[in-house]
Amino acid sequence: MRAERNPHRPGCRHRARSNPWPWLCLLGAVLVTGCTSLPVEVDASGHAGPSAGADASPGSVDAALKLARRAELLPDSPARTRLLLDCIRIAQAALPAAESASDVGVDLIGRCSDQALLSEFRRRPRGWSDGRTTIAGRTVDVRIVGTSRMFRGAYAITPAWDVELPPGWNFRQPGFGLPVVLRTDRCVDDPRCELYPAEGIYQWATAWIEYGEDGSPVLHVVDPARSDPVVVAGRSVHPYFDALSFYQLGASASRLPRQGVYGLIGGRGIGARAGVYLLQDYDPDRVPVVMIHGLGSNPIIWSELSGAIWADPALRESYQVIHVVFQTNAPLLISRLRVQHYLDRMWMLLDPEQDDPARGKMIVIGHSLGGVVSRLLAVDSGTTLWDAAFTVPPDRLEGSAEDVAGIRATFLIKPYPGACALILLAAPHKGSPRATSLTGRIARLLVGRRAPEIQALRRVADAYPESVRPELLDSYRLARLNSITTLQAMQPVRRAGEALLPAAGIRYHTIAGDLDGQGSDGVVPLESSLLPGAHSTLVVDAGHTLYRNPEAIARIIWILREEQGRRCDAGAEAGQGLDRNGASAGTPGSPRAINADRPRIDPASRSSRRDDIEVQP
Repeated sequence: MRAERNPHRPGCRHRARSNPWPWLCLLGAVLVTGCTSLPVEVDASGHAGPSAGADASPGSVDAALKLARRAELLPDSPARTRLLLDCIRIAQAALPAAESASDVGVDLIGRCSDQALLSEFRRRPRGWSDGRTTIAGRTVDVRIVGTSRMFRGAYAITPAWDVELPPGWNFRQPGFGLPVVLRTDRCVDDPRCELYPAEGIYQWATAWIEYGEDGSPVLHVVDPARSDPVVVAGRSVHPYFDALSFYQLGASASRLPRQGVYGLIGGRGIGARAGVYLLQDYDPDRVPVVMIHGLGSNPIIWSELSGAIWADPALRESYQVIHVVFQTNAPLLISRLRVQHYLDRMWMLLDPEQDDPARGKMIVIGHSLGGVVSRLLAVDSGTTLWDAAFTVPPDRLEGSAEDVAGIRATFLIKPYPGACALILLAAPHKGSPRATSLTGRIARLLVGRRAPEIQALRRVADAYPESVRPELLDSYRLARLNSITTLQAMQPVRRAGEALLPAAGIRYHTIAGDLDGQGSDGVVPLESSLLPGAHSTLVVDAGHTLYRNPEAIARIIWILREEQGRRCDAGAEAGQGLDRNGASAGTPGSPRAINADRPRIDPASRSSRRDDIEVQP
């Protein structure tokens, strides 16, 4: 029964209990003045009854807000979800007639949708696919668009809020909808499936519920990075975008960190995983950014850097991130040859016709040992490395055809096609004193020597000892070679290789650590990690883990922006275009080997576009 104020009675006075007028007057005053809100009536199933909108505006945003507030007081249950679905329906229906409340109404739709889906995806993470399903007893049309072409079967959906991100960073752009992660097992029906992580295929997405023209709820799941602003209840909104949770969720399930360490002492897990991995579908028009980890490490170290690239709209459109996994117990030149083979395999699968624009330019980023491997992917060795190991020219080395071919491929190297720019972090180009320290000597004994390529050297050294340099003969005969050995400052082949700079036309940048002004990052001396002729050099007060240093990441982002639209400068001299401080035109600051005013990236230079994400360390 609805109480109305008697217009003929100016006020309400205390009367005897038997007289109902005082109570009716009081109730009428409350309704008129809005001093309180009546509870929304909900049936046993949680469906909002007629009285939910039975005030002056039956389909009002206020009525939907009452449902949202009531739902927030209830424990997670299907009944609560039904209240939230009704909140969405009522708010959406009210919007066309409530122009002044449009922002409030859309926000309310998003709020109720987020809460409903957060509960539903936690309750039922698996088994989502296009078509009809039920949510809290209601039939819902599921529409999933913009997903990886390598997905197979139903999806697992995880709310991004349930994924732990690296502390101190922000890779999220607020917007409409609930950020989620989609996942399926790695496919097996396409040769390209091997280029995706064994943990599964993961992808960012944004989800929300709205009601269709037929009055039934629709669950939308879209790629927010590929989606134009979407229209919800007649209003244009930007989907919420989370750039990193999809990768972090996959990384949390990975055994790579443990396998990388065990791989140093001969563990085979990392070797079985060795190769090149796509984090998103291959795009023939985007420049590959190939990231190579260091000794005993794994590609998960690139989490913050990868997220910073994905979070930048312009970089996201220009580049595709590719991670390399390799077993780091092998000698340096063998690691370089293996990475070359992994890249060859990738291109064979992705671009068998060899005509994709992506193949014409790559940017290679390497940390520590991976930085040295990266440099060696860009050099023309001539016979420099060969002459440091052998006493005979390449065409006179005796041995089986297979052994000789393998040795020639290891010691006679050319720049990898398309490797146009390098970014080298804490790379021991002149070796590391750690390799000859007590711990280094112990490591040389522990680090595995199972590389089959070393056995070819052993067989040649045994059969034709006069062909091998005397100082290397014993180590070749006994196969006493591993990654630690080849990082020793006095190792002959390594010493010869340190003089090899990237070939003409290949731009290279160095980033080094000088921890507390000690002239080292704690592992690699500053002198060892710097290269002459670099297009830019940055020294930061940091330890060896530069891959997560905010200043180093800011510099890499700057370099990638500088590289956008640039072609490979074939035939240009290394270091061409440098100013007198060794910096190319446009390089922030005047970087040098050791400088008190180390260059920093100005945050004001970041894009101010609406869809940009400020990556905040």
